Amino acid sequence: MRTLLEARLDTRAGNEAIKNGKLPKVLQDVMSQVNPEAAYFAPMDGGRSCLMVFDMQDSSQMPPILEAFFTELEAEVHIQPVMNFEDLQRGLAVLGRT
Repeated sequence: MRTLLEARLDTRAGNEAIKNGKLPKVLQDVMSQVNPEAAYFAPMDGGRSCLMVFDMQDSSQMPPILEAFFTELEAEVHIQPVMNFEDLQRGLAVLGRT
């Protein structure tokens, strides 16, 4: 299932992760795990944020993917299923509304 992960890093923990070089490693490790179709990094709501869209095969993937954000970066994490336009068209076709 196509999934959107949004992680907003704690400012203090993010500062420390940049100073000690941990931030690039944590992000690279997560990206290697999820192989995102898209990944974006931007300031959101006043803090460093990461947005990734990836295919989650099973909900049991959540702990290994999310724990580094929680434990290493003290991030606030939101995860939700999402659709691209083709997914929406297929869903609407099932309803007979294309």
